[in-house]
Amino acid sequence: MTELNVKPLTDRIRAYNPAIDDDLLSRAFSFAEKAHSGQVRASGEPYFTHPIEVAHILADMHVDPATIITALLHDVVEDTEVSLESIRSQFTDEIARLVDGVTKLTRIEMQSDNRQAENFRKLVLAMSEDIRVLLVKLADRTHNMRTIDHIAKPEKRERIAQETLMIFAPLAERIGMTHFQHELEDRAFAVLNHQMRNSILQRLEFLAEQSEDLVSRICDEMGVTLFEADIESSVSGRRKSPYSIWQKMQREKVEMEELSDIMAFRVIVPEVSDCYRALGILHQSYPMVMGRFKDYISTPKRNGYQSLHTGIIGPNKKKIEVQIRTPEMHEVAERGVAAHWNYNTDGKPVNATEHSKLKWLNDLVNILENTVSPDEFLEHTQMEMYADQVFCFTPKGSLIPLPKGATAVDFAYAVHSDVGNSCIGVKINGRIRQLATLLKNGDQIEVLRSSTATPNPEWLDFCKTGRAKAQIRRFMRAERQQEFAEVGRALVLKAFRAADKTFDEKDLLPVLAHYDTGSDIELFALVGEGQVDARDVLTLIHPELKKTLKPDAKTSSKSTQQSTTPSLNIKGLTPGMAVHHGRCCSPLPGERIIGIVTHGKGITVHRVDCQNLEKFSTMPELWLDIEWEGDSPNIVSARLEAVIANERGSLATVTTLISEHGGNITNIQLVTRTLDFFTFVTDVEVKDVRHLTAIVAAMQSSPFIESVERAKS
Repeated sequence: MTELNVKPLTDRIRAYNPAIDDDLLSRAFSFAEKAHSGQVRASGEPYFTHPIEVAHILADMHVDPATIITALLHDVVEDTEVSLESIRSQFTDEIARLVDGVTKLTRIEMQSDNRQAENFRKLVLAMSEDIRVLLVKLADRTHNMRTIDHIAKPEKRERIAQETLMIFAPLAERIGMTHFQHELEDRAFAVLNHQMRNSILQRLEFLAEQSEDLVSRICDEMGVTLFEADIESSVSGRRKSPYSIWQKMQREKVEMEELSDIMAFRVIVPEVSDCYRALGILHQSYPMVMGRFKDYISTPKRNGYQSLHTGIIGPNKKKIEVQIRTPEMHEVAERGVAAHWNYNTDGKPVNATEHSKLKWLNDLVNILENTVSPDEFLEHTQMEMYADQVFCFTPKGSLIPLPKGATAVDFAYAVHSDVGNSCIGVKINGRIRQLATLLKNGDQIEVLRSSTATPNPEWLDFCKTGRAKAQIRRFMRAERQQEFAEVGRALVLKAFRAADKTFDEKDLLPVLAHYDTGSDIELFALVGEGQVDARDVLTLIHPELKKTLKPDAKTSSKSTQQSTTPSLNIKGLTPGMAVHHGRCCSPLPGERIIGIVTHGKGITVHRVDCQNLEKFSTMPELWLDIEWEGDSPNIVSARLEAVIANERGSLATVTTLISEHGGNITNIQLVTRTLDFFTFVTDVEVKDVRHLTAIVAAMQSSPFIESVERAKS
């Protein structure tokens, strides 16, 4: 029975690979069938029908036997008791490695929605090792989309369809599997916008009734036109898919009734020279639609696709799109990366490793290495996958493909990250132009550089490519880390001086291990950002100091009050009661103050404008009328909140400025960070309110400071 079931698959493979190993395929078929025995799909069919269908989909792509067998086995490790070692012992290391890759992707896919960005990151890593993992995954997703109606929960269907549209369809396009791409797009569209798709289908049916046999008549007329010009050709036509029509409606902001070129025609000719001859004849015979010509033969797409595209007012005055290509180009257009696999007489693929040369895949891996978060990676890679292209040239004539809307900055980073990082200007076609200039097909770009230049954060506002954005953000992160490291190192040195200990960076090794940091700079940056306390660094090196060190302002901020000594010169205090300095408002000598009697804790001193006083508005018996008396003998702490420009050296300049005006920073912590600014709070030791006012005035005069004020709490 197994042999009967496997025969259609074997026959399909033998048609393009006569040397297929029947025994190996049959063993894989039986192995998977036995492993999935008793399992059923949501449709009620035996589960094993799914891997069979995936294998048939891949066989239609003429892939190698290892990929077909991986399709049959792709779910056994995840859904049955079969181990990867069992597959390796029964088959080959290659097949086990491919099954493992697909299994990992399946486990990623099954995680929750908010992990999508991280999942896609892992997907790129897996397919960068062997593109056949992606081929199996695309075939698997295609069959799942064909049977998606059997999934009961609408929200699950929509999640799968959205993921298909955003990730798997663009990936299919990038490896040239346009038939995968179009089917995945249309089936996802049916789930996500069923009503619009039906409206488009109804419109297409109406047009078909109005112009019966129109496609065949146009094909016949164009074929005769080319034949009379002595050009051998095969002409075929089709109506565009509902999803591609809807995309054009969105792009051109038109209604369905306003679309005229909803038909696409393909002309296949023997040689490359015939492509250009056929183009000339069609342009002579029919009016050309301006702006619609694209030459993907001289400048192929990143997935290897080659064709001439043009738009004409064809037979019956219909606006149509025409693609002209050779049979070899058509093979690549239909089968994508699989078109590069030819087979020896022993059935082994000749070019199975060609995927390693796919530039777009290398670009995605490069972006992965330069982004810090999965969400950022997803943002950058989707930019790469969805964009149309323009082609520009270096002064030496090298061709640089870029997405439509790319700027000179994108060009610089496409040449090399060092070129982008050192860019100071650009010449486009020999003329000095702005870096934000949008590039056009055929532009020649000369990047002007300086050894002292650094990327400008403002470039992120107009650059287009994920590669450029990732490199700029990487540089900004490194620069910010250096600034925070300078502040953090100063805080650590201060903590050691206060404890009368000598600081030696060699002693930091156990501290680096404790905080899982790779370098001194990383550790100091964490201290500078307020994520690690400088005194904790001290006590990790000198644990004997833990009992003798007093808690600092950061530690005591867990309470709403800070204990002080009665030596503060305050009139009106109740003798014998403990006095606390309110952390909510940090009152300073020279400010108007009020005392609140807190049972069990003594008296808390607040500024008269402290918002926390509202809680005691109905309890006047707790209020004490107090005021500062003369100069305070003590140093007190005030908390400031500042917004500073996200520029090189800004944080170090501000902290130096505070120190120069007699302030002593005891704590600094990053609150928020944006592209242009970041906000931090800092505790500063001062003498009184006049001292603090002088520091604030000095900070406000700095060009780096956007705003500075007393922290609300």
